[in-house]
Amino acid sequence: MAKETGFFAEFKKFIARGNVMDMAVGVIVGGAFKAIADSLTADIIMPIVGIFVQAESFSKLSLTAGGAVITYGNFIQAVLNFLIMALVVFCMVKAINRFHAKKDAAPPAPPAPSKEEVLLTEIRDLLKERRS
Repeated sequence: MAKETGFFAEFKKFIARGNVMDMAVGVIVGGAFKAIADSLTADIIMPIVGIFVQAESFSKLSLTAGGAVITYGNFIQAVLNFLIMALVVFCMVKAINRFHAKKDAAPPAPPAPSKEEVLLTEIRDLLKERRS
């Protein structure tokens, strides 16, 4: 049998690891959450902002220059979607890092004994030797 090396061997090794399934689940959940963030922005936030800018729909705000139509309302809506998604990802990463930090933190080393403790330990050991 030939030794497996190269691109396909690395790919097979990558697929065999458990992290691929975690990544796939993350992508699916992220896609579903994107739909929620889009709806939050388009259906709740933008209509409220539209009230203040006196527009029927914030996404329809545009500027016409010559024959070009610049729909800056759509751009602002996309930026808000991005900020919502970035905030959620930041909170998730922060929570995961906090969890891993607690799990990985080693217990603190015991403090060094004081001079009195060292002396008392020596006295104890000497008394044990005399009894024996």
